[in-house]
Amino acid sequence: MDYLTQYSSLTRSLPPLVLLVFLSITTTITATTTIPALRTTTTTFNVTALTFSESYSPLFSEFNIQRSPDDKTVRLLLSRFSGSGIISSDYYNYGFFSASIKMPSEHTAGIVVAFYTSNVDTFERNHDELDIEFLGNTNGKPWRFQTNMYGNGSVSRGREERYRMWFDPSKDSHRYSILWNPKRIIFYVDNVPIREVIHNPSMRGDYPSKPMSIYATIWDASSWATNGGREKVNYQFEPFVTEFTDLVLEGCIVDPNEQILSTNCTDRIETLIAKDYSSISSEGYKSMKWFRENHMYYSYCYDNIRYPVPPPECVIVSSERDMFKTTGRLREKFKFNGSHRHHRGRSSRRRNNRGVASDQKNDVM
Repeated sequence: MDYLTQYSSLTRSLPPLVLLVFLSITTTITATTTIPALRTTTTTFNVTALTFSESYSPLFSEFNIQRSPDDKTVRLLLSRFSGSGIISSDYYNYGFFSASIKMPSEHTAGIVVAFYTSNVDTFERNHDELDIEFLGNTNGKPWRFQTNMYGNGSVSRGREERYRMWFDPSKDSHRYSILWNPKRIIFYVDNVPIREVIHNPSMRGDYPSKPMSIYATIWDASSWATNGGREKVNYQFEPFVTEFTDLVLEGCIVDPNEQILSTNCTDRIETLIAKDYSSISSEGYKSMKWFRENHMYYSYCYDNIRYPVPPPECVIVSSERDMFKTTGRLREKFKFNGSHRHHRGRSSRRRNNRGVASDQKNDVM
């Protein structure tokens, strides 16, 4: 029996996931975050948690994807043969996309876990994208992650921000969310807003506007993810496992090939804009300010080398500006490595039960 066969047998024989108890289909998600100098902030979003079969399909390396018996949790594995990934079964014209994610627990240097939206499979030359990427970690050091945004194929105008975690994301599941509507984009960690992009008309096509799918992947980024590529994935400790649960996909489902989007989306988008997660309260802004001043270590808005004139959506905050050099890095010994494209996985998926399917490509910054 070759190694791949042995490994596939091993993954099939792993003990089943612990069932999620008392989790109803409609879930109230509450995040409590203690912030220095501020009172404890509690944010509650009322959203609907879906099963895997209701929301996602395999993207690539299905032998490295494990689903719990109740179909509410999915585990993505990375081995020396392949990473793995899933993709939403539908495209969404704006929406709120969320999952509780637990990172691999040990020896994670060189490993990247990504939760993101994209339409590169349909609009290969002018795709849109919104990213949350968790970068490989060296034991004993804070985990790092980044957010990014692209519109209309503007890959030369990446809008990266990088941060350090204020907790260990491998110890417990934490919720990560992307809100995307015609007015703004908000990235959340445990329902705490960490980044907001207001739609400025001067952005033109740089603001994501075409229907997108939602992806989750784990893959080998040894060439750049940890200490500039000096720390590689150590496959002595494979498989590396990341776990996704509380899967939330809220938005207007569309066929991306239709030239005129369904008029049904007009009402759905208005409903989306009215949701509590589509705006930030005054307490939320205080939380975001604390996070950015204490945990952000790179921002493109303050990178005067890349952008002598900040992009139009940038709101220059004096307390943030004073933290950075002209390169957008903290005035500390951090190294910013830019963005890197990774390998592509291929799969097919269903579309709105109409039998329309296409090859999918995993391509994320």
